[in-house]
Amino acid sequence: MQQLNVTLQIPIPDDHVLISKVELEELKKNELSGVYWTMKDLERRVGKKQEWIKENILYPPRFRKILDAENGGFVFYPKSKGQTWSFQATRMAEFLEKNFSRIFGEEVS
Repeated sequence: MQQLNVTLQIPIPDDHVLISKVELEELKKNELSGVYWTMKDLERRVGKKQEWIKENILYPPRFRKILDAENGGFVFYPKSKGQTWSFQATRMAEFLEKNFSRIFGEEVS
């Protein structure tokens, strides 16, 4: 078998950096660290209105037992009028990623 060794120079613009995938994933993860989402933030992330989010993610018992902060989860469920939803961004993002097919696969519409 023949081999060809080549040295190649690729210019990287000054406004760009080259990093490993591991570093990129770590940066993405840290971007949400210590951040809490509101319902509006969650609507933007999921691309659905809060009514749909409540019906398909927050209130179904299969998810609520995992999500509810009272059960050790990462979602604060308002108990009275005037209180607002609060979501621990890192854990909520991870939940949405891992449960995509369960959330959208069982969509009632």
